[in-house]
Amino acid sequence: MSNFPRAIKIIRKYEGFLEKALADPDTNDEPYTLGYGTQFYPDGYPVCKGQMCTKEKAIEYLEKEVDLISKELELQNLNLDLEMHEALISFIHSVGWGSFLYSNILDLCDEEYWFESAKEITRWVFDNERHVIENLVNRRKEETDLFLTNQNVEGIKAGNILLKAFKDYTASQHEIEAISKLEAVLNPCILAAFDNDFNDNRNCYNYYYLPDESRLYTSENLFDK
Repeated sequence: MSNFPRAIKIIRKYEGFLEKALADPDTNDEPYTLGYGTQFYPDGYPVCKGQMCTKEKAIEYLEKEVDLISKELELQNLNLDLEMHEALISFIHSVGWGSFLYSNILDLCDEEYWFESAKEITRWVFDNERHVIENLVNRRKEETDLFLTNQNVEGIKAGNILLKAFKDYTASQHEIEAISKLEAVLNPCILAAFDNDFNDNRNCYNYYYLPDESRLYTSENLFDK
């Protein structure tokens, strides 16, 4: 039994089980993946084409990988609690050691900027073509929830962030770009529901934004300019 059951649970959930080694989708060759995301056996040899394993063996491989990641993570001397440690184990298993070591996450954890660290973790949701992968979005959500288990997150709930953004909105270029990026990755059904809820019971004025101005006008005063 692993000492890190929550990390194991997340990894198994999102990696899924592969009975037969699967080639890398980008190369159609190495590295091959087997079991629950295993690319190297405990003895260091890589998984090869055509190899197979049982679920029991796959769990054994995964538990040894997790223990190895944990030991390497401990060498970084970060002031992590157990939940943070397990969340990072799952994240590192997903992106690889090289990506983690050269990411901003390591530096932010070293400075104990926990909320900023979690925010950086949520950015790792793209494939090589910069397309958002829904499976990774959900995985990062579970990893960051685990990471912030013992932190007071009341002040950074998404609702508060969005409310502040609406309140302070000035239609600057970087704000427009940020909103466009958010809209691009949201489910259209969620956007439609938001639009209905947001516009329900509002006053009868229509709102217009004039690109060459930094003000918002209603249909009542638009033509008074």
